[in-house]
Amino acid sequence: MKRIVFAALLATASPVFAEIETGRDLMDAKRFDEAMAELLPAARSGNAEAEELIGVMYALGLGVERDDVRAFEWYLRASLKGHAGAQSGIGWYYEVGRGMPAPDLIRAYMWYTLSAIGGDPDAAISLEEVVKKMTQAQIDKAHTLVDDYREWLYPFR
Repeated sequence: MKRIVFAALLATASPVFAEIETGRDLMDAKRFDEAMAELLPAARSGNAEAEELIGVMYALGLGVERDDVRAFEWYLRASLKGHAGAQSGIGWYYEVGRGMPAPDLIRAYMWYTLSAIGGDPDAAISLEEVVKKMTQAQIDKAHTLVDDYREWLYPFR
């Protein structure tokens, strides 16, 4: 019954929603070239969910050559639209410094915090880990940045 209701909802949903769900299904089936072709139109039109999924593909090398710079950029696009999962991805890149000259714990903490505000259930765990590596001055600076972004990304939280 749930599948029938979902199929009916999908049929009446926007084409972008259908592209994203189809893209996700293709990723699950390891048909990455087809998934990318399905997701790119939605991502190019600014859909954060599609942008985040393309970021995942570049981060993990799924159907494309792994490219940390491109993954980061796709995650960043989605993050600036309030996508909590992409915000955790950005936090991770800053924490480990992959594809960057060096780690940046202040920005890692900031993005993990924003991700937690946005509802990512894993962000609190990431915050617990990154704070162990930080000084109090770094944490204070991160909170200043969080306050700057929070009002813009999450004005009602």
